[in-house]
Amino acid sequence: MKRKWKITLGLLGALVVVGAGGATWMIVQPPKPARIVDAGVTGQRVADDGILANYFPAAGNDPSPAILLLGGSEGGLGKDMRALALLLQAQGYNTLQLAYHNAPGKSAKLKNIPLEDFYKGLDWLKKQPGVDPGRIGIIGYSKGAEAGLVVATRYPGVRAAVLGMPSSVVWDGMSGENYMFGSFSSSWSEKGEPLPHLAYKGRPGTDGLMPVFVNGLKDVDANPAAIIPVEKFQGKLMLVCGEAEKLWPSCPMTDQIVARAAKMAAPAPIVLRYKDAGHGVMGAPFADARTRRYWTRLGGTEAGNATARADSWAKISAFLRAELGTKAAAD
Repeated sequence: MKRKWKITLGLLGALVVVGAGGATWMIVQPPKPARIVDAGVTGQRVADDGILANYFPAAGNDPSPAILLLGGSEGGLGKDMRALALLLQAQGYNTLQLAYHNAPGKSAKLKNIPLEDFYKGLDWLKKQPGVDPGRIGIIGYSKGAEAGLVVATRYPGVRAAVLGMPSSVVWDGMSGENYMFGSFSSSWSEKGEPLPHLAYKGRPGTDGLMPVFVNGLKDVDANPAAIIPVEKFQGKLMLVCGEAEKLWPSCPMTDQIVARAAKMAAPAPIVLRYKDAGHGVMGAPFADARTRRYWTRLGGTEAGNATARADSWAKISAFLRAELGTKAAAD
């Protein structure tokens, strides 16, 4: 009997070791490559000097404003942001949809992504024919909003930024190692050095990652270097969030950005806040029911997300016209 128990315990121990090793192996593996969308008939692929992007030049010969467009943690050149790029192009904005990770030539995981990639994108954009380099904006959502705010506070001359589902802080890199084992890397780097960042805390919940962000924010006062200094942005800022968000606490972080701006006597951001919308609160208005259903998985109702997208897009368009000065076109 004793020998039987020893064998059983030995087998269980082996399973634990194998299981732990298997879990570790799965965590450290790179993510599945993101799907890269084509630029389509009105755009062009850019692969130049470390830049991977889709470029959508505005029609006409007169110098017109330009937008650096940043998607979220999907990483590559996604379909949702291409839809927004096409709307911006139609309204007279030269739009660069930039890939910054999980794409050919880029880091597979969203960790220590060089801010220089975004600076290069802006530099490239300003040099294009038909671009007025004095009228540059940034639009980003989710991790692209986090990057967008960081870049706007460091890159001179950005006149307007629209950030959906934003972050008030620089977070740990988005990888299994960071979620499960602690702070290994920042999301962003500059000159080869990771930016100060806030660690995830706790473990993901049954609904997803929300707890690691909510718990992490409890330590923000002890890690002030991780706070993005919104007061250093010299342009106009619009923030968009959904109160039914399930992925990360974008409305509380929006409130933190607004509070920081007030504390530092910086201009107050314009805030669009939607009660029944989640992580799909901002972007091109939904084209079909399948897309509405997809975004509802990340919070809000189908009707709430659809209403928020349509309403926020109209207000974003008006904001961009006011700050960058292009003429309105049909949506």
